[in-house]
Amino acid sequence: VNISILIVAVVIFLLVLHHNFLGLSDFLRQELSDSNPLGLQPIDFIPAAPQRLADERNDKEISVVIAASDERLGGAIAAMNSIYRHTRSNVVFHIVTLNDTVDHLRLWLSNTALKNLRYRILDFDPHVLEGKVQVDPQKADTLKPLTFARFYLPDLVPHAEKAIYVDDDVIVQDDILELYNTPLKPGHAAAFSDDCDSTTNKVAVRGAGNQYNYIGFLDYKKETIRKLAMKANTCSFNPGVFVANLTEWKLQNITKQLEKWMALNVAEELYSRTLAGSITTPPLLIVFYKQHSSIDPMWNVRHLGSSAGKRYSPQFVKAAKLLHWNGHFKPWGRTASYAEVWEKWYIPDPTGKFSLIRRHSEAYEAK
Repeated sequence: VNISILIVAVVIFLLVLHHNFLGLSDFLRQELSDSNPLGLQPIDFIPAAPQRLADERNDKEISVVIAASDERLGGAIAAMNSIYRHTRSNVVFHIVTLNDTVDHLRLWLSNTALKNLRYRILDFDPHVLEGKVQVDPQKADTLKPLTFARFYLPDLVPHAEKAIYVDDDVIVQDDILELYNTPLKPGHAAAFSDDCDSTTNKVAVRGAGNQYNYIGFLDYKKETIRKLAMKANTCSFNPGVFVANLTEWKLQNITKQLEKWMALNVAEELYSRTLAGSITTPPLLIVFYKQHSSIDPMWNVRHLGSSAGKRYSPQFVKAAKLLHWNGHFKPWGRTASYAEVWEKWYIPDPTGKFSLIRRHSEAYEAK
Protein backbone atom coordinates (compact mmCIF):
# COMPACT_ATOMS: atom_id res chain seq x y z
CA VAL A 1 0.00 0.00 0.00
CA ASN A 2 2.82 2.39 0.92
CA ILE A 3 4.58 1.68 -2.36
CA SER A 4 1.36 2.34 -4.30
CA ILE A 5 0.85 5.65 -2.50
CA LEU A 6 4.47 6.62 -3.22
CA ILE A 7 4.12 5.84 -6.93
CA VAL A 8 0.91 7.88 -7.17
CA ALA A 9 2.60 10.80 -5.40
CA VAL A 10 5.60 10.67 -7.77
CA VAL A 11 3.32 10.60 -10.84
CA ILE A 12 1.33 13.61 -9.57
CA PHE A 13 4.57 15.48 -8.85
CA LEU A 14 5.90 14.78 -12.35
CA LEU A 15 2.64 15.93 -13.97
CA VAL A 16 2.70 19.21 -12.01
CA LEU A 17 6.37 19.72 -12.87
CA HIS A 18 5.70 19.06 -16.58
CA HIS A 19 2.79 21.53 -16.58
CA ASN A 20 4.91 24.22 -14.95
CA PHE A 21 7.77 23.58 -17.38
CA LEU A 22 5.46 24.04 -20.37
CA GLY A 23 4.17 27.29 -18.89
CA LEU A 24 7.73 28.58 -18.37
CA SER A 25 8.69 27.52 -21.89
CA ASP A 26 5.77 29.42 -23.40
CA PHE A 27 6.65 32.49 -21.34
CA LEU A 28 10.30 32.43 -22.42
CA ARG A 29 9.29 31.89 -26.03
CA GLN A 30 7.03 34.93 -25.92
CA GLU A 31 9.74 37.01 -24.25
CA LEU A 32 12.35 36.04 -26.83
CA SER A 33 10.01 36.64 -29.74
CA ASP A 34 8.76 40.03 -28.60
CA SER A 35 11.63 41.57 -26.67
CA ASN A 36 14.88 40.48 -28.29
CA PRO A 37 17.09 43.61 -28.15
CA LEU A 38 18.64 42.85 -31.54
CA GLY A 39 15.33 42.68 -33.38
CA LEU A 40 15.99 39.00 -33.99
CA GLN A 41 13.07 36.81 -34.93
CA PRO A 42 14.20 33.19 -34.49
CA ILE A 43 13.05 30.68 -37.07
CA ASP A 44 11.64 28.30 -34.44
CA PHE A 45 9.06 30.84 -33.37
CA ILE A 46 7.65 31.51 -36.84
CA PRO A 47 4.31 29.76 -37.43
CA ALA A 48 4.55 26.73 -39.68
CA ALA A 49 3.33 27.14 -43.23
CA PRO A 50 -0.15 25.77 -44.02
CA GLN A 51 -0.12 22.06 -44.85
CA ARG A 52 -1.00 22.77 -48.47
CA LEU A 53 2.14 24.85 -48.92
CA ALA A 54 4.26 22.38 -46.97
CA ASP A 55 3.13 19.55 -49.25
CA GLU A 56 4.16 21.50 -52.33
CA ARG A 57 7.73 22.04 -51.12
CA ASN A 58 10.47 19.50 -50.55
CA ASP A 59 12.46 19.11 -47.35
CA LYS A 60 15.64 20.81 -48.59
CA GLU A 61 16.33 23.91 -46.48
CA ILE A 62 18.08 26.80 -48.19
CA SER A 63 19.51 29.76 -46.27
CA VAL A 64 19.27 33.02 -48.22
CA VAL A 65 20.85 36.20 -46.80
CA ILE A 66 19.60 39.58 -47.99
CA ALA A 67 20.15 43.11 -46.67
CA ALA A 68 17.10 45.35 -46.29
CA SER A 69 17.63 49.08 -45.82
CA ASP A 70 14.56 51.20 -45.21
CA GLU A 71 14.93 53.33 -48.33
CA ARG A 72 15.21 50.18 -50.51
CA LEU A 73 12.90 47.89 -48.58
CA GLY A 74 10.59 47.42 -51.55
CA GLY A 75 13.49 45.92 -53.47
CA ALA A 76 14.17 43.32 -50.79
CA ILE A 77 10.45 42.47 -50.62
CA ALA A 78 10.24 41.91 -54.40
CA ALA A 79 13.43 39.81 -54.38
CA MET A 80 12.18 37.58 -51.56
CA ASN A 81 8.77 37.19 -53.18
CA SER A 82 10.34 36.11 -56.49
CA ILE A 83 12.52 33.54 -54.72
CA TYR A 84 9.67 32.20 -52.60
CA ARG A 85 7.28 31.81 -55.55
CA HIS A 86 9.81 30.01 -57.75
CA THR A 87 11.37 27.67 -55.18
CA ARG A 88 9.88 24.40 -54.00
CA SER A 89 12.47 23.97 -51.25
CA ASN A 90 12.10 25.37 -47.75
CA VAL A 91 13.80 28.72 -48.08
CA VAL A 92 14.74 30.51 -44.85
CA PHE A 93 15.47 34.21 -45.33
CA HIS A 94 18.03 35.84 -43.06
CA ILE A 95 17.11 39.51 -43.44
CA VAL A 96 19.82 41.90 -42.27
CA THR A 97 18.64 45.39 -41.44
CA LEU A 98 19.13 48.29 -39.05
CA ASN A 99 17.19 48.62 -35.84
CA ASP A 100 14.96 51.47 -37.02
CA THR A 101 13.73 49.39 -39.97
CA VAL A 102 12.65 46.27 -38.03
CA ASP A 103 9.07 47.35 -37.30
CA HIS A 104 8.45 48.48 -40.87
CA LEU A 105 9.85 45.22 -42.24
CA ARG A 106 7.82 43.01 -39.88
CA LEU A 107 4.63 44.86 -40.76
CA TRP A 108 5.29 44.48 -44.50
CA LEU A 109 5.91 40.75 -44.12
CA SER A 110 3.04 39.96 -41.77
CA ASN A 111 0.31 41.92 -43.58
CA THR A 112 0.91 40.78 -47.15
CA ALA A 113 1.16 37.63 -49.25
CA LEU A 114 4.54 36.96 -47.61
CA LYS A 115 3.04 36.16 -44.21
CA ASN A 116 3.98 32.47 -44.58
CA LEU A 117 7.64 33.23 -45.26
CA ARG A 118 10.20 31.62 -42.95
CA TYR A 119 12.65 34.30 -41.89
CA ARG A 120 14.89 35.78 -39.22
CA ILE A 121 15.36 39.50 -38.84
CA LEU A 122 18.92 40.43 -37.86
CA ASP A 123 19.94 43.85 -36.65
CA PHE A 124 23.32 44.89 -38.08
CA ASP A 125 25.58 46.91 -35.80
CA PRO A 126 27.42 49.59 -37.85
CA HIS A 127 30.00 49.92 -35.08
CA VAL A 128 31.74 46.77 -36.36
CA LEU A 129 32.92 48.93 -39.29
CA GLU A 130 34.73 51.50 -37.15
CA GLY A 131 38.32 51.88 -38.33
CA LYS A 132 37.61 49.70 -41.37
CA VAL A 133 35.79 52.12 -43.67
CA GLN A 134 37.11 55.51 -44.73
CA VAL A 135 34.36 58.07 -44.32
CA ASP A 136 34.42 61.49 -45.96
CA PRO A 137 32.94 63.88 -43.35
CA GLN A 138 31.22 65.79 -46.16
CA LYS A 139 29.71 62.57 -47.54
CA ALA A 140 29.11 60.61 -44.34
CA ASP A 141 25.51 59.92 -45.33
CA THR A 142 26.68 58.05 -48.43
CA LEU A 143 28.10 55.18 -46.34
CA LYS A 144 25.73 52.22 -46.46
CA PRO A 145 26.66 49.88 -43.58
CA LEU A 146 24.41 47.06 -44.79
CA THR A 147 26.51 46.61 -47.93
CA PHE A 148 29.13 45.01 -45.69
CA ALA A 149 26.73 42.48 -44.15
CA ARG A 150 27.92 39.86 -46.65
CA PHE A 151 31.35 39.93 -44.98
CA TYR A 152 29.84 38.46 -41.81
CA LEU A 153 27.89 35.49 -43.18
CA PRO A 154 28.92 32.92 -40.53
CA ASP A 155 27.67 35.30 -37.81
CA LEU A 156 24.39 35.83 -39.64
CA VAL A 157 23.79 32.14 -40.40
CA PRO A 158 25.67 30.38 -37.59
CA HIS A 159 24.22 26.90 -37.95
CA ALA A 160 24.20 26.49 -41.75
CA GLU A 161 26.94 24.83 -43.77
CA LYS A 162 26.05 26.75 -46.91
CA ALA A 163 24.21 29.96 -47.79
CA ILE A 164 23.25 32.17 -50.72
CA TYR A 165 23.77 35.93 -50.57
CA VAL A 166 21.73 38.19 -52.89
CA ASP A 167 21.51 41.97 -53.24
CA ASP A 168 18.12 43.65 -52.87
CA ASP A 169 17.99 44.70 -56.55
CA VAL A 170 17.47 41.22 -58.01
CA ILE A 171 14.57 39.16 -59.28
CA VAL A 172 14.78 35.36 -59.39
CA GLN A 173 12.99 33.56 -62.22
CA ASP A 174 13.86 29.93 -61.48
CA ASP A 175 14.17 27.51 -58.55
CA ILE A 176 17.01 28.83 -56.39
CA LEU A 177 17.85 25.27 -55.36
CA GLU A 178 19.85 25.08 -58.59
CA LEU A 179 21.99 28.04 -57.50
CA TYR A 180 22.34 26.57 -54.02
CA ASN A 181 23.66 23.33 -55.53
CA THR A 182 26.46 25.15 -57.38
CA PRO A 183 29.53 22.91 -56.95
CA LEU A 184 32.41 24.55 -55.08
CA LYS A 185 35.92 23.27 -55.58
CA PRO A 186 37.82 21.90 -52.55
CA GLY A 187 39.23 24.76 -50.50
CA HIS A 188 36.90 27.37 -52.04
CA ALA A 189 34.71 29.32 -49.61
CA ALA A 190 32.53 30.98 -52.26
CA ALA A 191 31.35 30.90 -55.87
CA PHE A 192 30.82 34.17 -57.78
CA SER A 193 29.86 35.19 -61.30
CA ASP A 194 32.99 36.25 -63.19
CA ASP A 195 32.85 39.57 -65.01
CA CYS A 196 34.46 38.04 -68.11
CA ASP A 197 31.71 35.49 -68.64
CA SER A 198 29.85 35.48 -71.93
CA THR A 199 26.70 36.95 -70.38
CA THR A 200 28.45 40.00 -68.97
CA ASN A 201 30.35 40.61 -72.20
CA LYS A 202 27.05 41.23 -73.94
CA VAL A 203 27.06 44.58 -72.16
CA ALA A 204 29.68 47.32 -72.41
CA VAL A 205 29.46 49.66 -69.45
CA ARG A 206 30.74 53.10 -70.37
CA GLY A 207 32.02 55.75 -68.00
CA ALA A 208 32.65 53.38 -65.09
CA GLY A 209 36.35 52.72 -65.42
CA ASN A 210 37.50 49.22 -66.24
CA GLN A 211 34.75 47.19 -64.65
CA TYR A 212 35.92 43.77 -65.77
CA ASN A 213 39.36 43.34 -64.19
CA TYR A 214 41.30 44.01 -61.02
CA ILE A 215 42.89 47.27 -62.12
CA GLY A 216 39.42 48.82 -62.16
CA PHE A 217 39.14 48.26 -58.41
CA LEU A 218 42.67 48.34 -56.96
CA ASP A 219 45.43 50.95 -57.12
CA TYR A 220 48.44 49.16 -58.63
CA LYS A 221 50.66 52.16 -57.88
CA LYS A 222 50.57 51.17 -54.21
CA GLU A 223 53.38 48.89 -53.07
CA THR A 224 51.05 46.84 -50.85
CA ILE A 225 49.00 45.90 -53.90
CA ARG A 226 52.04 45.19 -56.10
CA LYS A 227 53.47 42.86 -53.45
CA LEU A 228 50.38 40.66 -53.78
CA ALA A 229 51.54 39.75 -57.31
CA MET A 230 47.96 39.76 -58.58
CA LYS A 231 47.78 40.35 -62.33
CA ALA A 232 46.04 43.64 -63.08
CA ASN A 233 44.14 42.15 -66.02
CA THR A 234 42.69 39.31 -63.91
CA CYS A 235 38.96 39.05 -64.46
CA SER A 236 36.98 40.52 -61.55
CA PHE A 237 33.72 39.09 -60.23
CA ASN A 238 30.40 40.45 -59.04
CA PRO A 239 29.69 40.05 -55.29
CA GLY A 240 25.98 40.90 -55.51
CA VAL A 241 25.04 37.22 -55.85
CA PHE A 242 27.14 34.36 -54.54
CA VAL A 243 27.07 30.96 -52.87
CA ALA A 244 29.16 30.47 -49.73
CA ASN A 245 30.56 27.35 -48.08
CA LEU A 246 30.34 28.60 -44.50
CA THR A 247 32.38 25.74 -43.09
CA GLU A 248 35.28 26.69 -45.37
CA TRP A 249 34.63 30.40 -44.73
CA LYS A 250 35.11 29.89 -40.99
CA LEU A 251 38.06 27.56 -41.47
CA GLN A 252 39.92 30.18 -43.53
CA ASN A 253 38.74 33.04 -41.31
CA ILE A 254 37.53 34.93 -44.36
CA THR A 255 35.80 37.64 -42.30
CA LYS A 256 39.03 38.55 -40.52
CA GLN A 257 40.89 38.63 -43.83
CA LEU A 258 38.32 41.02 -45.29
CA GLU A 259 38.49 43.26 -42.22
CA LYS A 260 42.29 43.32 -42.50
CA TRP A 261 42.14 44.70 -46.05
CA MET A 262 39.42 47.16 -45.13
CA ALA A 263 41.62 48.57 -42.36
CA LEU A 264 44.67 48.66 -44.64
CA ASN A 265 42.70 50.65 -47.18
CA VAL A 266 41.83 53.24 -44.52
CA ALA A 267 45.55 53.58 -43.77
CA GLU A 268 46.96 53.38 -47.31
CA GLU A 269 44.07 54.06 -49.76
CA LEU A 270 44.49 50.87 -51.75
CA TYR A 271 41.31 51.09 -53.80
CA SER A 272 41.32 52.52 -57.30
CA ARG A 273 40.34 56.19 -57.50
CA THR A 274 38.33 55.39 -60.63
CA LEU A 275 36.52 52.73 -58.63
CA ALA A 276 34.36 50.71 -60.99
CA GLY A 277 32.12 49.27 -58.30
CA SER A 278 31.17 49.60 -54.66
CA ILE A 279 33.80 49.75 -51.93
CA THR A 280 32.77 46.28 -50.80
CA THR A 281 34.25 44.69 -53.93
CA PRO A 282 38.04 45.36 -53.58
CA PRO A 283 38.64 43.40 -50.34
CA LEU A 284 36.65 40.49 -51.74
CA LEU A 285 38.75 40.53 -54.92
CA ILE A 286 41.93 40.36 -52.86
CA VAL A 287 40.83 37.62 -50.47
CA PHE A 288 39.28 35.45 -53.19
CA TYR A 289 41.99 35.98 -55.83
CA LYS A 290 42.07 32.73 -57.80
CA GLN A 291 40.40 31.09 -54.81
CA HIS A 292 36.74 31.00 -55.80
CA SER A 293 34.45 28.87 -57.89
CA SER A 294 32.03 30.14 -60.55
CA ILE A 295 28.26 30.21 -60.70
CA ASP A 296 26.26 29.80 -63.88
CA PRO A 297 26.24 33.23 -65.66
CA MET A 298 22.47 32.96 -66.10
CA TRP A 299 22.18 33.13 -62.31
CA ASN A 300 23.50 36.70 -62.32
CA VAL A 301 22.44 38.50 -65.48
CA ARG A 302 23.47 41.98 -64.47
CA HIS A 303 23.97 45.60 -65.51
CA LEU A 304 20.21 46.04 -65.95
CA GLY A 305 20.66 49.20 -63.88
CA SER A 306 23.69 50.57 -65.71
CA SER A 307 21.53 52.79 -67.92
CA ALA A 308 17.92 53.59 -68.66
CA GLY A 309 18.12 51.80 -72.01
CA LYS A 310 17.34 48.15 -72.63
CA ARG A 311 20.52 46.19 -73.39
CA TYR A 312 19.05 42.67 -73.56
CA SER A 313 16.40 41.20 -75.79
CA PRO A 314 13.03 40.30 -74.24
CA GLN A 315 13.77 36.63 -74.98
CA PHE A 316 17.08 36.76 -73.13
CA VAL A 317 15.56 38.54 -70.13
CA LYS A 318 12.83 35.91 -69.96
CA ALA A 319 15.41 33.10 -70.08
CA ALA A 320 17.59 34.59 -67.33
CA LYS A 321 17.40 32.76 -64.01
CA LEU A 322 18.31 35.85 -61.99
CA LEU A 323 18.09 39.46 -63.11
CA HIS A 324 20.32 42.01 -61.36
CA TRP A 325 19.77 45.78 -61.57
CA ASN A 326 23.26 46.72 -60.35
CA GLY A 327 23.97 50.32 -61.31
CA HIS A 328 22.27 53.66 -60.64
CA PHE A 329 18.94 52.89 -62.32
CA LYS A 330 17.00 50.71 -59.88
CA PRO A 331 13.81 48.94 -60.98
CA TRP A 332 11.71 50.94 -58.50
CA GLY A 333 12.85 54.21 -60.11
CA ARG A 334 11.08 56.11 -62.86
CA THR A 335 13.68 55.57 -65.61
CA ALA A 336 14.67 51.95 -64.93
CA SER A 337 14.79 49.40 -67.72
CA TYR A 338 12.73 46.20 -67.51
CA ALA A 339 10.75 47.70 -64.61
CA GLU A 340 7.70 45.76 -65.73
CA VAL A 341 9.51 42.49 -64.92
CA TRP A 342 10.34 43.69 -61.42
CA GLU A 343 6.84 45.03 -60.77
CA LYS A 344 5.33 41.56 -61.22
CA TRP A 345 6.96 40.54 -57.94
CA TYR A 346 6.66 43.77 -55.98
CA ILE A 347 4.15 43.76 -53.13
CA PRO A 348 2.81 47.22 -52.19
CA ASP A 349 3.86 48.58 -48.83
CA PRO A 350 0.86 48.39 -46.45
CA THR A 351 2.11 51.58 -44.76
CA GLY A 352 2.49 53.46 -48.05
CA LYS A 353 5.94 54.59 -46.98
CA PHE A 354 7.91 53.04 -49.83
CA SER A 355 5.51 54.48 -52.40
CA LEU A 356 6.22 57.95 -51.01
CA ILE A 357 9.96 57.36 -51.28
CA ARG A 358 9.52 56.22 -54.84
CA ARG A 359 7.55 59.32 -55.80
CA HIS A 360 10.15 61.51 -54.15
CA SER A 361 12.94 59.82 -56.05
CA GLU A 362 11.03 60.27 -59.31
CA ALA A 363 10.62 63.95 -58.60
CA TYR A 364 14.33 64.19 -57.89
CA GLU A 365 15.20 62.38 -61.14
CA ALA A 366 12.90 64.72 -63.07
CA LYS A 367 15.04 67.64 -61.91
